[in-house]
Amino acid sequence: MRILVTGATGHVGRHLVAQLHEAGHAVRALTRNPAKAGLPNGVEVVAGDLTDPTSLEAAFEGMDAVHLITFGGDELEDLANGTDIVELTARSGIRRATVLGGWAATSIEEALAVSSISWTIVQPAEFMGNALEFVPEVRATRTVSMLANYPSAVVHEADIASVAATALTTEGHAGKAYPLTGPEALTPAERTLLLADAAGEPIEFVQLSVEAERERLRGYGYDEDYVEFGIQLATNPPQAANTVLSTIEEVTGRPPRTFAQWAKEHAHQFRGLA
Repeated sequence: MRILVTGATGHVGRHLVAQLHEAGHAVRALTRNPAKAGLPNGVEVVAGDLTDPTSLEAAFEGMDAVHLITFGGDELEDLANGTDIVELTARSGIRRATVLGGWAATSIEEALAVSSISWTIVQPAEFMGNALEFVPEVRATRTVSMLANYPSAVVHEADIASVAATALTTEGHAGKAYPLTGPEALTPAERTLLLADAAGEPIEFVQLSVEAERERLRGYGYDEDYVEFGIQLATNPPQAANTVLSTIEEVTGRPPRTFAQWAKEHAHQFRGLA
């Protein structure tokens, strides 16, 4: 199959490109900066910006299927031009699409729902890769500091990609939304222990106060609305956060990867600089 992957240099997109390429499909990878893509040899890398549909026409031409993301631009905001993108998809003759969905439907999902395109939405729980935001702190102080300490069934990005790859290349997934989780629900403190074990160095979990968490989030440059959203999420987590689902194995035939596996893959990033 000829498959276009948007968001090709993202945490999920890189895995999806690699998996499709290894399976023998002709992969075209869309990115805003092809020179920095760093994707496997043999993958066609093209420039395009999802916030500007006029930049996408050549990329969509000649494809059989497409993987779409729902955000774009420098701030990674929800795309408002989903209708334009879906219309381009249909006009290009693409008849199958997967979407990396979030907590709420965006213009992409809404446009696909009323289109003639066969669509599948993958809806991951918290990414295991979110732990990477703590790399600078771990390297500096050997700590992971945050307010939230509820169990979450975090999911490996490669497993998200595997579900998307399956839906793109096999039958039986049209019109389905697949909620995805990892194989176990772990608290941040438990994940910190696994990171320490993988890195072979001590890492301590520090639970912050509400006000300290506000300051931590502000330190990332988030606006006050997002800061308060983060506080609400930490203190009132969604009920589904700790629910473990069997979707990944049901769709792909393989059990989902554990956080311990993810930690081993990224252990070098959490080791001290000395």
